[in-house]
Amino acid sequence: MSSLLPPATPIQILDLRAQHAPIQTELDAALRETLLEAAFIQGPAVQQFATELGHYLGAHTEVVPCANGTDALQLALMSLRLPPGTEIIVPAFTYVATLEAAAVLGLVPVPADVLPDTFNLDPAAVAAALTPRTGAIIAVHLFGQCADLEALRQLANQHQVALIEDNAQAIGATFTTSSGEIWAAGTVGEVGTTSFFPSKNLGGFGDGGALFTADKVRASYLRQLANHGQSRKYHHEHIGLNSRLDTVQAALLRVKLRYLPQWTAARQHVAAQYDAALLGHSHLRRPAHDPRSTHVFHQYTVQVADKPGAREALQQHLAAHGVPSAVYYPLPNHLQPAYAYLGYQQGQFPVAERLCRTVLSLPMHPMLTPEQVAYVGAVLQAWEVA
Repeated sequence: MSSLLPPATPIQILDLRAQHAPIQTELDAALRETLLEAAFIQGPAVQQFATELGHYLGAHTEVVPCANGTDALQLALMSLRLPPGTEIIVPAFTYVATLEAAAVLGLVPVPADVLPDTFNLDPAAVAAALTPRTGAIIAVHLFGQCADLEALRQLANQHQVALIEDNAQAIGATFTTSSGEIWAAGTVGEVGTTSFFPSKNLGGFGDGGALFTADKVRASYLRQLANHGQSRKYHHEHIGLNSRLDTVQAALLRVKLRYLPQWTAARQHVAAQYDAALLGHSHLRRPAHDPRSTHVFHQYTVQVADKPGAREALQQHLAAHGVPSAVYYPLPNHLQPAYAYLGYQQGQFPVAERLCRTVLSLPMHPMLTPEQVAYVGAVLQAWEVA
């Protein structure tokens, strides 16, 4: 390691400044046009962006923009019209918003354990968690790879419950079924959701989100729910939310959407370099690739040996050599104080709990250079568990 010089440009875990620099002229023009129009709420760019994103996703997808990804999940559940107390199956390893959206509606989040390789919902665990009180399954496509959509949709259909896709981390990913059909992530369940939080693969310049559905009636209902429950001003058919995507965000996202395929390919190239660098590492496990799913690498997340202090030691080793890292997520949701009322105990979801102890995400963004990625790989190869 002492002979390996760090890259001239410091490594960032996410580098939005570098990502935006080549398209700054287009972003400036979109912002300037929006400022001149002065239609900051429900301006023309909002519907234009929704139409363009729908075309990108295909499958006759209707896109309903909203204020953020958590609202999108809440609106998706509201559109199901489930009574309070209905159970919603969620992954035991996910960001808290997946549970939060159900809990605030008086619904009951029911965690199901995840697969140890892809980090996504284990269909067998979902099957075991289904009860007559189940109203929906929320599949989170974690870190950029699709959950087992074929198995989960089959379970949902068999038990007559809804399938919702939390696609905040996997926009652009696809899943190939056993019959050869190719499904776009977020378009398979009754409703798909996404977030345009700045760090996402398609990120805005503040908060933003959207819902996806192929059902035009449901799309109309979602639009009403997101706009105070009204279909025309001052006529409120439903109890809704104030959850709208700002025109400024939509205008800027229209620009970034044009570059999403290019950025996705760049992320996949970085991931391939990481895979090669970590091949055969005795203490690090590379992220698994489900052959049925493409992977858009919102995160490149390794698993560190499950030994006390190992992950912390690796983070310190990386930091000492100028390599940032992050833990998504350090504490499982069933052990969060806010969800203690659900009554779950440590040990009930062993895979999720082990992942919370062992996962570590490396720098991942489209602007990483081969030199930077090679350096990260070399730093990782030089680390051994004490």
